[in-house]
Amino acid sequence: MSIRGKVWKYGDNIDTDAIIAARYLNTSNEQELASHCMEDLDAMFASNVQPGDIIVAGANFGCGSSREHAPVAIKAAGVQCVLAESFARIFFRNAINIGLPILECPEAARSARPDHELEIDLAEGLIRNVTLDQTYRAAPYPPFMLAIIDAGGLINYTRRKLQETSHA
Repeated sequence: MSIRGKVWKYGDNIDTDAIIAARYLNTSNEQELASHCMEDLDAMFASNVQPGDIIVAGANFGCGSSREHAPVAIKAAGVQCVLAESFARIFFRNAINIGLPILECPEAARSARPDHELEIDLAEGLIRNVTLDQTYRAAPYPPFMLAIIDAGGLINYTRRKLQETSHA
């Protein structure tokens, strides 16, 4: 699975409230959440992000609460991957559960700048900063996690598996 997109760069300790403010947690409408994604941190993000863009951040991205709204808002905004120095563990699990690819690679995250273009191979764990012509290595996803992401999340993956077993 290969991803290519423009970088949106943020710092350390971006918490779930910065990703989607608590005042919007009264909805589960993905497009509504997307329209407010990152709004208190970057007022221009939701109106300027393009499908396929990549968020790059520092350490501890997604810290704070366990709200699943945060990765949902990011994915619904069109972001196809989040690359960070590190992630809060609950954000990591929530992202995979909804089919949002995320990768930890401190070196790649530190070198990326806004408007750089990245190319990411999830299966190999390779991150190429196209702008700088530099390549970095993250831990590749195991096949079962790639299958979850490819299915669009854990629920869709489970549905597929149940269908497969009911037809066997």
